[in-house]
Amino acid sequence: MGNSAYKSAPRLTNPVNDASAVGGMLKKAGFDLVDIKLDLNAAEMRRALRDFGGKAREADVAVIYYAGHGIELDGNNYLVPTDAALETDTDVFDETLPLDRALFAVEPAKQLRLVILDACRDNPFAKTMKRTIAARAIGRGLAKVEPTSPNTMVAFAAKAGSTASDGNSKNSPFAAALVERLPTPGLDLRKAFGFVRDDVLKDTGYKQEPYVYGSLGGDDVPLVATKPVVAGPQANPDSEIRRDYELALQLGTRDGWTAFLNRFPSGFYTDLAKGQLNKIAAEETRATTADKARQAEEEKARLAAERATKAEQEKAAAAAKAAEDKRLAAEKAKQVEEAKAAAAEQRRKEAEAAVAKAMAEKQAAEKALAEKLASDKAAAELAAKQAAEKQASANTEQKVAAVAPSSTLPAMSPQETTKLVQSELRRVGCLTASADGDWNASSQRSLALFNKYAGTKFDAKLASFDALNAIKAKPGRFCPLICDRGFKADGDTCTKIACRAGYRVNDDNECEKVQDKKPVATREDAKKRDTERKQTEAKPSKPQASGQLICGNAGCRPVKSGCRVESGSSSGAGSVGYREVCP
Repeated sequence: MGNSAYKSAPRLTNPVNDASAVGGMLKKAGFDLVDIKLDLNAAEMRRALRDFGGKAREADVAVIYYAGHGIELDGNNYLVPTDAALETDTDVFDETLPLDRALFAVEPAKQLRLVILDACRDNPFAKTMKRTIAARAIGRGLAKVEPTSPNTMVAFAAKAGSTASDGNSKNSPFAAALVERLPTPGLDLRKAFGFVRDDVLKDTGYKQEPYVYGSLGGDDVPLVATKPVVAGPQANPDSEIRRDYELALQLGTRDGWTAFLNRFPSGFYTDLAKGQLNKIAAEETRATTADKARQAEEEKARLAAERATKAEQEKAAAAAKAAEDKRLAAEKAKQVEEAKAAAAEQRRKEAEAAVAKAMAEKQAAEKALAEKLASDKAAAELAAKQAAEKQASANTEQKVAAVAPSSTLPAMSPQETTKLVQSELRRVGCLTASADGDWNASSQRSLALFNKYAGTKFDAKLASFDALNAIKAKPGRFCPLICDRGFKADGDTCTKIACRAGYRVNDDNECEKVQDKKPVATREDAKKRDTERKQTEAKPSKPQASGQLICGNAGCRPVKSGCRVESGSSSGAGSVGYREVCP
C-alpha cells in the first residue's frame, strides 16, 4: 500500500513509487498473490486489509508493506489514509487504522508474518492537531512495538521515535534497500534486514537507522527460498532457448526466426522455428502471386479497352488465368503451413505442461517422503523416550502416572495461549480489548459471544487450544459489530453519526429535522369529568348556613347552622317581628 495524494496535507512524492517497486519485487520473487493498492482512503484501506487477511489464511508467508504517513498517539501507532483530516487528537481513533489491524491481517499465515512500515516521515498532522487533553503525547515518528504472535516481524524505516527521509531519487532509501536485499534466495530475513540497515545508514549519512521488532526461531527464514536442484533428464534443459523462442514468436518476422536458427541450429525448438519460418515464406509467396494475378487482370482489361488483336487478348487472358491459379495454390500452401505451425505450437504447449506437471509431482513425492521420514523419526524418538521412562519407573519401583506430551500441541505457556485466543477473538470481532494475556471477565464474555454465534460450547472461563483452532477456522469478522445509539458501523469500528445543524439522530439512527414545539389545544376528558361529578354527588351533604340574617338591638348576625327565621308578634306593640327557631 502506498499513500501519496493526501487531501489535508502536502502530497508525498515517493510512497506510490515505493509500493509499486516493492510489489514488483515480490512478484519477481515468486509470491503467488501480490496486490498493489495506491492512494487509499479509510474505507478502502479497511477493505484491503480485510480481503488480504482472508487470502493469507492458506498462505505460508504473508507480507504487508505500507508507505505513507503514520502517527503515534499515547504509545500506539496508526496508519493515515488519504482522506484523514485529523483536526483534533481524538480524530485519530475515527479517521486512521491502528497498526494492530495490519498485524491481524498477516496473523493467519503459517510460517512467517512480516509487516514493513515506511511511514516514519515528519508528520504534518501532528503540528496542526488540536489537543483535547494537554498532557496527551503525540510522538515523533512511530512507537516501539512488541508483536505477540510467534514468527512475526515488524520493520520500521527508522528507529522508534525518529523520522525517515524520502531521499532525492524516485524511491526512498529504505524502499531501494528492500528491493535490493530481500529477494536474495536463501538469505535469512534477520541478515537481509541487517544489510538493509547498513545500506540506509550509508545512503543517509548515518542519519537514518532502520529497525526490526519481533523474533524468529533458530532456523533461517528467507523471504525467497533457494531453488532446489532438479536431478535427472529434463525435456527442456535450457530455459534460455525457450525464452528466445517466445521472443521470436512475439516478433513474428523472418529476421527474428533466422537469428534464432543461427544461434540454435538443432533441437526441439529449432524444428518449431523452422515451421514458423515456412509459414512466413508461404505468406510472402501468397502475397507475390496475388500481386501478379492482379497485374495480369489489369493487362487483360487494358488490351480489351484498346481493342488489341484477338491473339494478344487471348495471350493476356491465359497469363491472367495462370497467375490466378498460382495465387490459389499459394493461398492453399499458406493455409497448410499455418495449420502445421498451429499444431506444432499446440504440441509445444502440451509438452511444456507435461514437464511442469512431472516436476510438480516429483516435488510433491519428495516432500511427502521427507514428511514421512520426519514423522517416522519423531515416532521413533517418542517410543524410545517412553521406553526409557518405563524402564526408569521399573528400576525405582515407583508408580508414576505420566502423560506423554501430545505432538499436536505447541509448547507454549498459558499466558501465550491466552494471548493467541484473545488475538483471534479480536480478529473475528468478538473482543474489543487488547490481547494482554489476562483472561479476565471481558475475555470470557467475548468467548461466550463466540459460542453463541458459532454454536460451540467451549468453557468461557478457560482459553483452550480447541477454542483457538475453532476461532482460527473463521475467515473474517464473525461476531456482529454492534454500535450504540448515535453511532454507525464503518468497517470494523463504530463511528459517531454527525447531523447538520437543525437535525438530530432519531431512534432509527437516522438524521431527522428538529420540529418547533407549538401550543396544542387539549379537549377536556369527559369520562374523567363524569367520574368526579358522581363521586361528589355520592358524598353525604354537610350542614350549611342558610344565608339568612337576623337583626336585633345588638345588630345583625347570620342565622346559626340548622336554624331558620320565622315571623312572629312583637310583645306589647302588636307589631310583627322575626325570631330564630332552632330544632
